[in-house]
Amino acid sequence: MTGGRRRTARGGAAAAAAADRDADEPRRVGGSGGGGGAPGKRRRGSGGGDHGRIRLMDVSLGTLLGLGLGFLALLLVSLLVYNYRWGSKEEDAAVRKVMRVVTPLPAPKMIELPQFQGEHKESLYWGTYRPHVYLGIRARTHRSLIAGLMWLGTKNGQYFLRHVCQDSDELSIYGWTDHNGRDYGRQVLIDHGLSLTTSFLKERGKGSGYGGDWAVRLEAQDEKSSLTEPKEGAVHLFFYLADEEGKSFDMGRQDFEHRNTILLASGTRNDVGSWELHLQSTDNLEKRIAGYRSLHMHNLTELVQGTLASHARRTGFVQLPDIVEDSPNIMVYQISVKLPAKIDIVFVSGTDSTSSRIEERINSLTGVFLTSRLEEKQKDFEDKYARCFNVKDEDDSEEISVGRAAIGNLLGGIGYFYGQSRIALPKGLTQKNGDKSISYWPAALFTAVPSRSFFPRGFLWDEGFHQLIVWRWDVDMCMDIIGHWLDLINIDGWIPREQILGAEALSKVPDEFVLQHPSNGNPPTLFLALRELASGINTSSFSSEETKKISAFLERAYIRLNAWFQWFNTIQSGKHKGTFYWHGRDNTTRRELNPKTLTSGLDDYPRASHPNDEERHVDLRCWMLLASDCMHSIAEHLNMKSDLEKDYNLMSKQLSNFEVLNQMHLDDTSGAYYDFGNHTEKVRLRWYEVRSNEMMKRELLRETLEKPQLQLVPHVGYVSLFPFMMGIIPPESWILEKQLDLISNRSILWTDYGLRSLSKTSSLYMKRNTEHDPPYWRGPIWMNMNYMILSALNHYAQEDGPYKARAGELYQELRSNLIRNVVRNYYESGFLWENYDQKNKGKGKGARPFTGWTSLVVLMMAEAYPSLHR
Repeated sequence: MTGGRRRTARGGAAAAAAADRDADEPRRVGGSGGGGGAPGKRRRGSGGGDHGRIRLMDVSLGTLLGLGLGFLALLLVSLLVYNYRWGSKEEDAAVRKVMRVVTPLPAPKMIELPQFQGEHKESLYWGTYRPHVYLGIRARTHRSLIAGLMWLGTKNGQYFLRHVCQDSDELSIYGWTDHNGRDYGRQVLIDHGLSLTTSFLKERGKGSGYGGDWAVRLEAQDEKSSLTEPKEGAVHLFFYLADEEGKSFDMGRQDFEHRNTILLASGTRNDVGSWELHLQSTDNLEKRIAGYRSLHMHNLTELVQGTLASHARRTGFVQLPDIVEDSPNIMVYQISVKLPAKIDIVFVSGTDSTSSRIEERINSLTGVFLTSRLEEKQKDFEDKYARCFNVKDEDDSEEISVGRAAIGNLLGGIGYFYGQSRIALPKGLTQKNGDKSISYWPAALFTAVPSRSFFPRGFLWDEGFHQLIVWRWDVDMCMDIIGHWLDLINIDGWIPREQILGAEALSKVPDEFVLQHPSNGNPPTLFLALRELASGINTSSFSSEETKKISAFLERAYIRLNAWFQWFNTIQSGKHKGTFYWHGRDNTTRRELNPKTLTSGLDDYPRASHPNDEERHVDLRCWMLLASDCMHSIAEHLNMKSDLEKDYNLMSKQLSNFEVLNQMHLDDTSGAYYDFGNHTEKVRLRWYEVRSNEMMKRELLRETLEKPQLQLVPHVGYVSLFPFMMGIIPPESWILEKQLDLISNRSILWTDYGLRSLSKTSSLYMKRNTEHDPPYWRGPIWMNMNYMILSALNHYAQEDGPYKARAGELYQELRSNLIRNVVRNYYESGFLWENYDQKNKGKGKGARPFTGWTSLVVLMMAEAYPSLHR
């Protein structure tokens, strides 16, 4: 996560449930960061996410204003009155609080802005918006036609059905080499000797229906052979089309109605009109089909796998049975062909129009015409990459290739999701059926995902880093994505940090990690990109048309951002004025060496050993400075002469007050900034005999050897550098020299591969937090924080002061180390990684592919940094 944050619901109570996790699993942590796996750890997919070999014997809202909002509230109250047990005034208050949690903020929706309608909306209608599968296409509507690819892979003489991206498939390479986020992408997958290239192209021409037409090219060959070199045996590809609304398809006829193509299926939908799906190939192929009637799209893998196994038991052949259920809304086409092979599949919409020009449109999206268009799109992608990211002729070609793959995978990992988040109820409150959760309102989310295999859903703190890249590539798409996130704000200003929307997303997350907790936040990193948009207007970095759109966007966003900010300013505030701490840490656990702070996004990074309300977290203070400063900048741009604008200006000045910061968080001896809290270093994990269900068992529990006391928490790492990252330290201050000392010291943070997350001198460096919870932010190298530190070094290298030259030298060396290591790992492994191992020569570790914030390497190459520094 995506760091810590990642990825999965992270409640303190889930820590005990993590005992069954494999200690070597990639973790996704805190925050959306927190979010996709068990607390403190990213989770592997479950449910439909893990598919074994083919067994022959045993297979196994609109704006909610006025009456609309009132009606919704009435429905919610009715639901709560009916479903919940309460009697006391305290329980009545709890129910009212729950009702607020699932009530949208009564403000105009971002996605209903005029700039997101018309041409913009239609241009983004179709896309590769199902990132959790190797190739998945859908429209940006909650009940869409969906399409995708499966194939039979072989390993050790056995067949395995490939569909959902998962590490257990052991593909040596998969990912987008090019993707422009809108209408073109090219992906390479290598599966135990089989090389598959998938290309996607979308076009809107005369006669096409809403959203236009799209084509997929599938090229298969032996990894070690050329496209012209024949190979014995066949590859079995499965292309499917399914209607989430449940509308049935008309079967394609076997005759060649259109020259050189086979009509596979046709149908009609309200959005795109009548449509047809065609196949074209010059290769000698065998086609078999299976048709199903089902609304359970998240079970497509099991559906096809079961059919293949059943048919194989009867006939001995692993193939579809050419049987179609009545009124099918799912059609699967098995295409068996010898290698090498090239197959074009084209979807044309609006075929009922008298000027539909069906044959002409099909021809333009198949064969030599498709080849030509794909080549043009590839060239356009490369040219745009060079323009957006300042590529020079002398730049290293390997770096350029990795940079293109990084942004291609980030854009290709954008998905569209629709569903309802599940929100945890307060303790003691349950529904009649025993359910301890309630559903958020139904909502859509257009978002980039951190990892297609491990975290194929939205994570709040990851998204801010993603959009630092996306806005430079496509500012309209960036605003569209941020707008979707802001529309998820409830009436209290809270956004659930991890978005698990819809059955397909849920199928990748164990149930115990789904619930979102209304008291838990996540770093408000969206302000990183929002500040760039506001700053870009002030520096005339955008065209007049873009400036107009950004201004309209910021004006509508302001009420939502204000609600979000105020939520942090109240719910995450500290005991004393002007202090903040991440709420949600478990102060009762004995199973954790240091209770995780999942909401911070930095999961197991050491905080005060004994959480209480006296804590002060220096990173959250800095995030609040960023947010207040950004809100003031937006208000200035919008010419808001209000008390609110003055309040943001005052708070920004207070939080950037260097003397107050030092009084609260600075250790004068080391020159490092620390958290403050109830802490002792003398804690350890030891085995205890514990009685459970009349039986004795051994548990690894924390033992405290010294009474904790209020003090600075002496752990140097990423958190210590937040004031440096935000540019709060004056360039002439001796504290800046101390910060540079900490960064450059090999015994503390410096490595030849990037800065480690926690100092080697820390008592918790690379220490497990529980028996099954290996170190996550206690040493490994993370690209998002290294990018922020690199940005600060670049800033201080340009500021007059006694440390200018040294900051410049460290900047150049750190930048070189980071880029070199990411590029090397990509060429050695075929992937970008979640984090990198400071103890093992910078080797990639954790989730892969991880093309979320690790894609920030593109901005390192371009030397493009956020304007955080005053």
